[in-house]
Amino acid sequence: QVQLVESGGGLVQPGGSLRLSCAASGFTFSRYATRWYRQAPGKERELVAGITSVTSSPNYADAVKGRFTISRDNNKNTLYLQMNSLKPEDTAVYYCNVNVNRGGYVFDYWGQGTQVTVSS
Repeated sequence: QVQLVESGGGLVQPGGSLRLSCAASGFTFSRYATRWYRQAPGKERELVAGITSVTSSPNYADAVKGRFTISRDNNKNTLYLQMNSLKPEDTAVYYCNVNVNRGGYVFDYWGQGTQVTVSS
């Protein structure tokens, strides 16, 4: 059973930092690219960052480039998102995501989300 469990969210002042974690289980984590998405109130869910499986090559949404860093520890089956220089517009629920191939079918898995609030 695939499980993704996010943690590390909270309330932070503008300019502050947070580090999100996503603990994965139920699949071979090292084989799959993984992603962070976020959803702000009244807005659609948007891709924040992704990281490939073998080379751990990252990619970022323009809105977070230079401020956020995605990384992974395949030994710990954990995905991270280091968020620096946070802005009020970064306020959202953050989700980790993976598409897992099982028996030729691709299943889309999500964690429960972790709230990030940037406010003074």
